[in-house]
Amino acid sequence: MAQDKHPVTPAIRVLRQHKVEFTHHPYDYEEHGGTAVSSRELGVDEHCVIKTLIMEDEAKRPLVVLMHGDREVSTKNLARLIGVKTITPCSPDVANRHSGYMVGGTSPFGSKKTMPVYVQASILDLPKIYINGGKRGYLVGLAPAVLPAILDAKPVDICA
Repeated sequence: MAQDKHPVTPAIRVLRQHKVEFTHHPYDYEEHGGTAVSSRELGVDEHCVIKTLIMEDEAKRPLVVLMHGDREVSTKNLARLIGVKTITPCSPDVANRHSGYMVGGTSPFGSKKTMPVYVQASILDLPKIYINGGKRGYLVGLAPAVLPAILDAKPVDICA
């Protein structure tokens, strides 16, 4: 049996455990490059590259937000929808503690803590998405239906 040359991260273990079909997409990571770099490197529309953002409410309860790479999150709309006062992005070190991943390599799959996941509803309409596989410079391509199926991701309309 051939050796798998792709990284085996907690995210990949979760996808394999759930028998999810996915494709590997390594690329040259650039510090602070974000989805603009990954979409350019992979030759895919940035709208199909999904950001995994670790945020928290006013009580410091963490949550995951999945958003199109070319869109921003309205934290006010999200807070109103989920019934909290405020939502703010976590600092990189706090995000690392919650997720177990380094910022730039954060995957919604296989995170250290179980957190509620909110997905921009329009992501679920795409034929295929590219989302972090748990390592900087490594995305996986999969069907967006996996997000509610495995992560119990709640669809919300929170584009700014």
